[in-house]
Amino acid sequence: MTRTDASEAEAVVYDLDGTLVRLVVNWTDVERRLADLLEREGVDTDPLSAWDLLSAAEAAGVGDEADDLIATAERDGAEVSERLPLADELAEREIPVGVCSLNHEEAVRVALDRHDLSAHVESVVGRGTVPERKPHPRALLAAIEELGVEPEDVLFVGDSASDEETADRAGTQFEWV
Repeated sequence: MTRTDASEAEAVVYDLDGTLVRLVVNWTDVERRLADLLEREGVDTDPLSAWDLLSAAEAAGVGDEADDLIATAERDGAEVSERLPLADELAEREIPVGVCSLNHEEAVRVALDRHDLSAHVESVVGRGTVPERKPHPRALLAAIEELGVEPEDVLFVGDSASDEETADRAGTQFEWV
């Protein structure tokens, strides 16, 4: 894949948590509650992380309940989230801006509203917007489609190896925050 210089990007898509804001979520508590849910279903949860627990819950037929549990924690965490310095770039961008997050779309919108960023974002894709989750490229590609640009003309900015993998799979440029 040919990549252009990031300064030539026609649109920018940001990850949310750890990139633009920091959600205040007690992930240890969320994982404990997910493990309790799964153990009631007879699923061995040791040593699964929250996202592995969500996948296990989906396989056990209680995915909606598990996703609701995570989404509630994320929405609550978005209400008290911390704005990170990179968020100031959104108002300065003269090209289309999107957000693509593993967090539930509702939590993304709550965080953007809380920090007065919504007016600067033209596309929001979070968990639940499309069936697949990052690092599957579909979520990022959905955000890009809403922005009306080609993937190779997009800069995806994130804070994790999963974000970098998502960008690679989608055919976009990537920049670490």
